[in-house]
Amino acid sequence: MDDYSRPFSGGRSTVFGMGGAVASEHPQASRAGIRVLDEGGTAADACVAMAAVMAVVSPMATGMGGDAFALYYDASSGRVRGMEGAGRAPGGATIQKLREVGYRRMPARGGLSVTVPGAVRLWEDAARTFGVKPLGDLLEPARALAEGGFPVPEVNAHHWREAEEMLGLSESAVRGLLPGGRAPRAGEVFRQPDLARTLSAVAAKGADAFYGGKIAARIASSVRRDGGLLSEEDLAGHAASPLVEPISTDYRGITVYEMPPPGQGIAALEMLNILGGYTLSALRPYTAERIHLEAEAKKLAFSDLYARVGDPEFASVPTRYLLSREHAAGMRQQISTSRAGHLATSGRLGGDTSYLCAVDSAGNGCSLINSVFDSFGSGIVAEGTGVCLQNRGSSFRLEEGHPNALAPGKRPLHTIIPGLATRGDALWAAFGVMGGPMQPQGHAQLLVNLIDYEMPPQQAVDHPRHFHSDDGGLLVEGRVPPEEISKLRSMGHRVEVGPDYAVPTGAAQLIRLTPEGVRACASDPRKDGCALAQ
Repeated sequence: MDDYSRPFSGGRSTVFGMGGAVASEHPQASRAGIRVLDEGGTAADACVAMAAVMAVVSPMATGMGGDAFALYYDASSGRVRGMEGAGRAPGGATIQKLREVGYRRMPARGGLSVTVPGAVRLWEDAARTFGVKPLGDLLEPARALAEGGFPVPEVNAHHWREAEEMLGLSESAVRGLLPGGRAPRAGEVFRQPDLARTLSAVAAKGADAFYGGKIAARIASSVRRDGGLLSEEDLAGHAASPLVEPISTDYRGITVYEMPPPGQGIAALEMLNILGGYTLSALRPYTAERIHLEAEAKKLAFSDLYARVGDPEFASVPTRYLLSREHAAGMRQQISTSRAGHLATSGRLGGDTSYLCAVDSAGNGCSLINSVFDSFGSGIVAEGTGVCLQNRGSSFRLEEGHPNALAPGKRPLHTIIPGLATRGDALWAAFGVMGGPMQPQGHAQLLVNLIDYEMPPQQAVDHPRHFHSDDGGLLVEGRVPPEEISKLRSMGHRVEVGPDYAVPTGAAQLIRLTPEGVRACASDPRKDGCALAQ
């Protein structure tokens, strides 16, 4: 009898190409990105076009009202650079001011949680620095979708419906995001004329049209009407997305790059440094022993993240020490191979993000991530703009002296981390795993799949993941064998078995480059997207 089964579990195949390639969590975004590459744009151009489309089609996860970060590999020099689009706390935001109105911790939603949105400036700066296409051309696919509408995909429709009650608390959110008073269902067409006009303004006049004039005035007034502190001066002061040197570590001959603090990429690198001391390839990829080691490495890396990492402009962050082999060895000594260890001090890291990546025909690679933090961010849609504003400020601490303590003009501890990897001077992969505190865990798990177990890209993305929460719960996807679940419980882990593909385990996009120059691409079935290649 003929065998018609797929070679690997899951419903997708690795996508191969010899020219440009893109991966995102929505087909329309991937389509926009590959068209930019077809027209001679760079990987950065493609990522900006895709990020703008995602701002339209996935408003619960990303948007013009959020922040963004990018890593870029330049094929001509072999150099990797980072670009930071982190907005800052309002100039009037102080711990004392929030305590005076009764807060002991940062509010999760509403005006006081809003920080300056950094994404739009980063789109412009990334296109200008690493691209060749005009910003207006890159924003046109997004503008057309906002004006003409698009059918809402299944995963987004699910998350949209979950947020109905929260969005219903704001008149502007109801008008902009709940047509007919409810979330659009899968397959229903959704239009955003206000957002289309905002995109048109930025396309015509650049990012200054967003950070000044009528748009900025409407953003600031909407936030202040909701009790927030953001001003037009705060928005006008967001003048550039600085280029930064990424941080990195060597994991079994692959150099893995992350954005520096205040991002949580340092936790991903710490996890890899810890795991590098174990021969993971000797363990089967589904085993309790592997999951246990990754969960224990996460606990230790996150204890550093929550206690020592904040905005380096305001607090001393011992980055070099935290990434040292000596520090990793010391943490490894704290891990028992048979018993679950202590928990990290908890922080607040949101869970809604959009990640995408591209490689162009010249071999340049771009890894970009854009987010409004929690689902629909603050829940505030700036009147007349269609812009849903992030609640990134809710991750600040109201604790004097803490590295992540609230202060005027300060950047909060950031969840969103694009990933990029090289072997020698050659681009090896552009990757990301979106989803709040899952992101460092997802980066480590994905790279272990690719490097230690040599999985093909789509198999590495599909492979069952696990998510360790800061309250001690360990969520594992339902495809992990029952006997391994029993082992984890006997080790002292509080295990919850989720569905076969569980939302809290994040969603990955990946482009791997083979030694022959083939682009091998994967897109996560946990989201609505796809990978495309030339």
